[in-house]
Amino acid sequence: MMWGYYTNSPAMWVWMVLQGVFWLALGALAVWALVRWLNRPSRYPTSTPSSAPPNAPQQASSSALDILQQRYARGEIDAATFEDMRARLQASAPTPDLPPAQPTQTREPVSSGH
Repeated sequence: MMWGYYTNSPAMWVWMVLQGVFWLALGALAVWALVRWLNRPSRYPTSTPSSAPPNAPQQASSSALDILQQRYARGEIDAATFEDMRARLQASAPTPDLPPAQPTQTREPVSSGH
């Protein structure tokens, strides 16, 4: 008769229930940790809108012409596109105080070689 180890006492049933709850809680914690780990934000974003770090405050006072000049300086657009877009911006501007922004030199965008 198993020498009294497996008796039908209430303490044995309480211990079995607590053991089951422990393993269920441990499994739920593991699933939660896995889901949280898989949904974490990436350390390396796929595309950055500017060269500023992701935590840097955005400049709220950037005008369309400033953004256009930055894109031209980064080599995203060529000189002809810059001149065309600048002329459109100056033509549609409500105030005539926009400075004439002439590109100092014309450069072609540098390809990364990929």
